[in-house]
Amino acid sequence: MQTATSTNIYQLTEEQLAVRDAAREFAQELWAGVIERDEHQKFPTEQVKKMGELGFMGMMVSPEYGGSGLDTVSYVLAMEEISKVDASCSVIMSVNNSLVCWGLEQYGTEEQKQKYLPRLCSGEIIGAFALSEPEAGSDATSQRTTAEDMGDHYLLNGTKNWITNGTTASVYLVIAQTNPELKSRGINVLIVEKDMPGFITGPKENKLGIRGSDTCSLMFTDVKVPKENRIGADGFGFKFAMQVLAGGRIGIASQALGIASGSLELSLKYAKERKAFGVEIAKHQAIQFKLADMATNIDAARLLCLQAAADKDNHGDYAKSGAMAKLFASKVAMDSAVEAVQIHGGYGFVKEYHVERFMRDAKITQIYEGTSEIQKIVISREILK
Repeated sequence: MQTATSTNIYQLTEEQLAVRDAAREFAQELWAGVIERDEHQKFPTEQVKKMGELGFMGMMVSPEYGGSGLDTVSYVLAMEEISKVDASCSVIMSVNNSLVCWGLEQYGTEEQKQKYLPRLCSGEIIGAFALSEPEAGSDATSQRTTAEDMGDHYLLNGTKNWITNGTTASVYLVIAQTNPELKSRGINVLIVEKDMPGFITGPKENKLGIRGSDTCSLMFTDVKVPKENRIGADGFGFKFAMQVLAGGRIGIASQALGIASGSLELSLKYAKERKAFGVEIAKHQAIQFKLADMATNIDAARLLCLQAAADKDNHGDYAKSGAMAKLFASKVAMDSAVEAVQIHGGYGFVKEYHVERFMRDAKITQIYEGTSEIQKIVISREILK
């Protein structure tokens, strides 16, 4: 991106800039009601519908299937702008784009794409990705949910935890073990629809942050899933999960970047308005140092996010760059939000100033799509190759 004083090494195209500006304009609408949605854990139904109308729910999907046909860089730019205001909206958008739509278009059959993608891209329905379990969070190989091969269908049994969009989704990509003796090579991914008998969702989790998005457990009891709902060949599920999670990290890194950027923007505004000892606090060196550190780290995080997006768009290996972006940007989000609260002083503890919400929302970016420690394992594995 370009500013009045510097030029980013990434020269964005006119189309990418237009996407960023459209997302920025839409994000301003999210301020209305964001505190109420957070406080009452109210799902942003109308806002998600609008994101679908604007093309933000299927950004990287081909127009052939109702998507916007945009690149990952555009997706990063839009995610940052929306996350500056409401991280609950952006995580809904992220799961639908990175984990569900991308996985379906990349690996689904033509029938699966035609059946689900147009409605997912339009926002008519929402998707969810079900991998985590009570005893299998970051360890995706330890699936206790089973999909027993019954010939023309699978019999699905088990429990999934921490599922974003859990109560509001209509389509779920569920990772389950079919052949335990084959370990990771015996795992499948199945498309499960909400109204399938034997499938129920648990109550919403009462969360610290991203409270507008819904997170819950899923329970499967002898759910009959047709064979045609399997994505990929038998045993492809683990590889599928690893591929979509690698791209998902770019989305979460962008969300973290947006939370950090939003924290800085509110801090700059407040520092220019708030006076202490007769002058704006922005003129005090202690505040200037905080703002300088925030701005520097945010620019570095943005470059990492754009690099990961470029690697994905150029069909390169984005496992390392995506993990680096997620690791660094999530730390920057947490650090920036804490500093924003500090700069606001007592007002930082008050909901109407938003930064306390940013601080709560920032923490989850260090946890989902793999903790910081998991990202370090991914990075070290890549650099040791």
